[in-house]
Amino acid sequence: MTAVARVRDVTMRFRDHTALDSLSTGIEQDAITGLLGRNGAGKTTLMQLLTGHRVPTSGSVEVFGAAPYENDAVLSRTCFVKEGQRYPDHFRVRDALAAAAAVFPRWDADLAARLVADFDLPPDRAIRKLSRGMNSAVGIVIGLASRAPLTLFDEPYLGLDAVARQLFYDRLLADYAEHPRSVILSTHLIEEISDLLERVLLIDRGRLLLDTDAESVRDSAVTVTGPADRVRSLAADHELLHAETLGPHGRAVVRLRPGTDLDDVRTAGLTPEPTSLQQLVVALSLHTSGAGAGAPTDLEEVSR
Repeated sequence: MTAVARVRDVTMRFRDHTALDSLSTGIEQDAITGLLGRNGAGKTTLMQLLTGHRVPTSGSVEVFGAAPYENDAVLSRTCFVKEGQRYPDHFRVRDALAAAAAVFPRWDADLAARLVADFDLPPDRAIRKLSRGMNSAVGIVIGLASRAPLTLFDEPYLGLDAVARQLFYDRLLADYAEHPRSVILSTHLIEEISDLLERVLLIDRGRLLLDTDAESVRDSAVTVTGPADRVRSLAADHELLHAETLGPHGRAVVRLRPGTDLDDVRTAGLTPEPTSLQQLVVALSLHTSGAGAGAPTDLEEVSR
């Protein structure tokens, strides 16, 4: 993997809270990476470190081969679209775009204009008077039109309806195909972005649970359903991530041992099916927190 950024043994503490705990990873160049995890997992802290907003308590952070903190050469190539982005009170939409154009060397004014029209943004309206969704759309326009080699979106969809979110995904993919760069998406809407992702980073309680390509993630686990006793029997022979029971019926998310044939699972009277990225993220997070194997938790409910 060619990395555009590297985090080595990074710990980030805030008084008595450890946001990141000896975390090491790399951000692949010219790839769309999903940064996933529960609230408070450490995702925003990691993005703040990558964009020079914070300095780690220990460990090192490198972006484009250098420390990002107070480094104009690095920061001019990095765009961080934050959740609830704030702008000066007097800024109109056009002022925010003009400021971004002055900051980002690769700014594409034509793309920005098309996106403003796509999201139906009023250029002369004060940003503080925009709806939450329109405020999010301003950040999306800046993130895409910046064409920054490293672009980070932290919950970019807040307030956007389903149509506007799909518009964002479509425009991101279209422009990424023509102008590849490193994109990090942090979001709880895992199912919506799963097809966009080329790599997945999963953080829980400041530690890295997954760091791999998206295809490997999709193939790493299977969901089995059937009689509860048979589900338990199968799970005992493999790595159980999460189990549920409802009366005599059971369901489990398991990592099968290498070489296991799904026909053997079917012969045992069970039905195997692919595990979605969202289900796997939930199962791994619950498993790590100690709630996993025996807790009668509904995966779909937790994922919401």
